[in-house]
Amino acid sequence: MSDEARSSSVHSARYEGYSSIVLERIDDILRVQLRNPRNKVNAVDAIMHDELRRLFDELRTENEARCVLLTGTGTVFSAGGDVGWMRGITKDDFYKLRREGQQLLWNLLDVEVPIVAAVNGPAVGLGATIALFSDVIFMAESAVLSDPHVRVGLVAGDGGAVIWPMTIGPARAKEFLLTGDSLSAADAHALGLVNRVVPAERLEQEALEFARRLCKGAPLALRYTKAAVNHVVRQNLASVFDYSTALEVLTFASADHREALDAIRDKREPHFTGR
Repeated sequence: MSDEARSSSVHSARYEGYSSIVLERIDDILRVQLRNPRNKVNAVDAIMHDELRRLFDELRTENEARCVLLTGTGTVFSAGGDVGWMRGITKDDFYKLRREGQQLLWNLLDVEVPIVAAVNGPAVGLGATIALFSDVIFMAESAVLSDPHVRVGLVAGDGGAVIWPMTIGPARAKEFLLTGDSLSAADAHALGLVNRVVPAERLEQEALEFARRLCKGAPLALRYTKAAVNHVVRQNLASVFDYSTALEVLTFASADHREALDAIRDKREPHFTGR
């Protein structure tokens, strides 16, 4: 951050009460940092999931900032769903979870100001989805991307089944969605999943510089151009999301999902049976 940059904490009624997200204004940029105090790898639990839904809902009417910078904490962007939270999800929770997930992504696409993601470390599962649904994605050389839903016996119903095929094509997307394999920053860039890869120590500086460049553009032109491009993404989301989340709900209730969580707890390989 330059010496001339003005930064301040966000104090407004609509941005109050977050425990997992820290907001700061830097000139015309709203810096949003994912920071879950209940999990050292920024995994998403029930509280953070609801706060993300609320965050993007409130960002839809953000009029002061001209750009949003979205990043994580330390060396982690977000490690995806918290295993302890997933273990406690019951059938009674499925409707609320599905509705929140749907609102989270629709709200994210409805944010009018550009979102620059600075992926400072592992972006996994929902963490990867949020990063990939951003508008311009900077990634630290040391960071990785993955969507390992299948490794815990689940369908990638939180948006992964939408954005990965849109970005890199169905064949490549299925390779990574069916295996849950991680992608290095260099490979993610080569495939076109992210825009820029930079050394970790320069990540936020370069992402901020790009955000400042966007702030100098004509606000209405940028907002409406983003809306036009996102219209295509929204059409794909409308076609795939309900179907993929319905399938994810089915797998939440499966024996394979319970076996995957037990295997993580017991630190062993899972034995899947297709039930």
